[in-house]
Amino acid sequence: MADQKDKGRGVLDQSLPFERRLIELESHLERAASDQERQEIEGELEREREAVFANLSPWQRVQLARHAMRPRMLDYTARVFDDFIELHGDRLAMDDPAMVGGIARFQGETVMVVGQQKGVTTEDKVQRNFGMAHPEGYRKALRLFRLAERWGLPVITFVDTPAAHPGIEAEAHGQGPAIATNLLEMLKLRTPIFSVILGEGGSGGALGVAVGDWVAMFEHAIYVICPPERCAEILWRDVEKKEMAASALRVTAEELKELGTIDKVLAEPAAGAHRDPEAAAQTLAEEIEFFLEECKRERWTPSQRQAKFQNMGIYQETAG
Repeated sequence: MADQKDKGRGVLDQSLPFERRLIELESHLERAASDQERQEIEGELEREREAVFANLSPWQRVQLARHAMRPRMLDYTARVFDDFIELHGDRLAMDDPAMVGGIARFQGETVMVVGQQKGVTTEDKVQRNFGMAHPEGYRKALRLFRLAERWGLPVITFVDTPAAHPGIEAEAHGQGPAIATNLLEMLKLRTPIFSVILGEGGSGGALGVAVGDWVAMFEHAIYVICPPERCAEILWRDVEKKEMAASALRVTAEELKELGTIDKVLAEPAAGAHRDPEAAAQTLAEEIEFFLEECKRERWTPSQRQAKFQNMGIYQETAG
């Protein structure tokens, strides 16, 4: 009983303000003494879940995207792929743990997997620099993209980073050129590319591995040019206006789908992917399966990919 209370307290400590009533109800449900009590709590839990998640603000989605318990890249690779073999190093300087990549099998088909890993424990997060890759990470990703092209392997990329590493040493080692080279080379890559935004997709650090033929995004993820806090500082000199910035930036999956920035919104389990990582992984696996099947029916060409990204941001003014 003590272990159960400690577990419940740990979940509550990592929860967001609007989740706490849900967690309390789930705890009551585990301790329900009768079927009638269980049914009553389940009904209240369902009503509370619908009330909360049907009306999430953009800022609340930012909080969910950053949730401490949200599944990371390696949580998905362990559930979605078989025989994942990680490949290390950029063959120029070093290996960057924030960028993970390697060869894996998906339903018997060999694919190249590349993406950011934020880390889970405090030690792991520090080691992986919270998913903020250095130039060496983007060069490693590019090396694997080129290997995939040489071997005729589809590429699957995972996006989960607040940004590329902003330190002076990263700039000194060519952070900007490294990301720019990835953008150019991914637009020309002669093999299909599937990209998925898992949690945070921030700035060029995200786009450096997200130039895909098909870009999917989890329902409570965000994809943004800069964090809402930074946007609020730039525009209003007031970080407390971060909620206003989140709304203005149009960070949510549904908004980005309407704008044509992404191709598919992946529905999350009730109360978010962190509440049921297995179900979230199953949803992602089904989308990857769809993409790979489509690849067999038609050829995904660099020119199509280039046209897709070139058309983003085009608008037409009408006489008012």
